[in-house]
Amino acid sequence: MIQLIPGDTDVGGVRMRNHLILAAGILGTTGASLSRVLSSGAGCVVTKSIGPYPNEGHRGPCFCETSHGLMNAMGLPNPSREFVPELDTLAGLPVVVSVYGGTPGEFREVASWFPGRAPGIELNLSCPHAEGYGAAIGSDPDTVEACTRAVKSLGVPVWVKLTPNVTDIAACGRAAERGGADAIVAINTVKAMRISPELRKPVLGNRFGGLSGPAIFPVAVRCVYELYEACEIPVIGCGGISSARDVIEMMMAGASAVQIGSAIIGNDRVFETIGNDLYAHGGVHPSEIIGCAHE
Repeated sequence: MIQLIPGDTDVGGVRMRNHLILAAGILGTTGASLSRVLSSGAGCVVTKSIGPYPNEGHRGPCFCETSHGLMNAMGLPNPSREFVPELDTLAGLPVVVSVYGGTPGEFREVASWFPGRAPGIELNLSCPHAEGYGAAIGSDPDTVEACTRAVKSLGVPVWVKLTPNVTDIAACGRAAERGGADAIVAINTVKAMRISPELRKPVLGNRFGGLSGPAIFPVAVRCVYELYEACEIPVIGCGGISSARDVIEMMMAGASAVQIGSAIIGNDRVFETIGNDLYAHGGVHPSEIIGCAHE
């Protein structure tokens, strides 16, 4: 298998230790947990999504396993502005803060808490199970552009995380680029549902949730491929990545880096495991393979 030269990289205005990023929503609720993931081999980490108001999230059950994946409906639980001090111990480290809101103004307000505390902001325009937020507004290109422009006005690197639950993800990617995004993250979870035959009711308390894990990897590869052709800014691949081979495939589709989420649940050393397989002195430069499947 192809291996890469190890070393720092810059993607979307954020300097990272390697190409492997902790995805939002997994071990991103405290400074201690983020620090632990960085120590385990992640090149960068993204926090849990922070919103304009404290939120307890959806009633349970909020999580279940499925064939080849996981399904969750957390409902964006977060402490809002009380999260800010969690970054005090992470100064100078590659930490990107995920934010959400219901309007461009709310996105900008929440993002304004973090310049100087984190090197980048990720816009959650893609959560499939939070009414009035995430994919509910991120499926409209005009809104994607407006939210991106509002946060970019703060003068910080902005990543925009897109939903696959649209008919044309490239249109949303181009909208983010017009708004000034420094990178696109693709994808968030796929809207999904399971029903318990024994209970005759939905498994999740919210009925619908987001499917993650290996089951959505081919969907993510397709979205990254389309965005690479449609946009000039870097694409960060996310969705079902669990091995170095997956990373290489995603990069060949056009990803400049990747985010890993569900895979950490079964292996809390997954960044170290993947990194050991992915990097080698004498490997190829990443630029040799990023987007090579388009040639």
